[in-house]
Amino acid sequence: MGIHHSGRDHGGPPPGREDGRRITSYDRDGLVFDVVDGGPLDGEIVVLLHGFPQTSSSWALLAPLLHAQGYRTLAPDQRGYSPRARPRGRFAYRMSQLVEDVVALIGVACPAGRTVHVVGHDWGAAVAWTLAGARPDLVATLTALSVPHPAAFMRSLVTSRQFLMSWYMYAFQVPWLPELLLRRIDPASAPRVTERLAAGQEPGRLVRDMEHLVASGALTPALNWYRAMPFSTPGQLAKITVPTLFVNSDSDPALGQAGARRTRALVSGPYTFRTLAGIGHWIPEQAASEVAGLLRAHLADRPRGGPERPR
Repeated sequence: MGIHHSGRDHGGPPPGREDGRRITSYDRDGLVFDVVDGGPLDGEIVVLLHGFPQTSSSWALLAPLLHAQGYRTLAPDQRGYSPRARPRGRFAYRMSQLVEDVVALIGVACPAGRTVHVVGHDWGAAVAWTLAGARPDLVATLTALSVPHPAAFMRSLVTSRQFLMSWYMYAFQVPWLPELLLRRIDPASAPRVTERLAAGQEPGRLVRDMEHLVASGALTPALNWYRAMPFSTPGQLAKITVPTLFVNSDSDPALGQAGARRTRALVSGPYTFRTLAGIGHWIPEQAASEVAGLLRAHLADRPRGGPERPR
């Protein structure tokens, strides 16, 4: 495992790094992951995990708001999205490996015994839930955006219309065809498709994300996250004991409310749940200021027990 730095900042060694340097990338098992490291070096660390089809750039609006609150953020381009971290085959993208990638980042960012705050959106939320369940010793607080606890989501697939809303997850299991179709989508000639996928996001951002995914060679690796779903294990569905904030939205075309309602029963630690009105799926960009406000209280207030805070 290795770490790569940029220039040294003034001041003594911060809690996050003994040598007080920025982390620009790190390696695990021969894979090199790119990282965007921002905010005060002596701030508590917030790890930001992106989803599909985005990269660390999806945090560009939220991260500065966290920096203004005194937090340092580490936003990795995850497995398949970092050019030097693209193993072949869907088995390499199973959840256990995605979680261990984040564990490795925490290991190079923090001395032993320290914890980080973890915020994830979309697939990044699924990784964050699983990390908090498997390694609560590493997680000070958990924040999941859009995606409920994995066990709640799986249950919602067979008890609600979530099965229909998740049609694309089954379509992505087919080899080669999804890549062919996604490469041929022209947002200019398919405005209805673009509008549906954007779900309230600025259309230009969706075009940006899809064009980057195709041009960078990350399309198949990103789809392999979906194709590796059959390799999930019961150990990834553990109850959450750390303080948890779950934020979803009422205009998300990919996720209904059934999974959100079931999530509370899977969190035994302090739990806060919020639904954002009039917001689509892309919460970090559509509601950055609202999320920053919720995080201000959540990250600073870490009670060890107690009832769910009122919605």
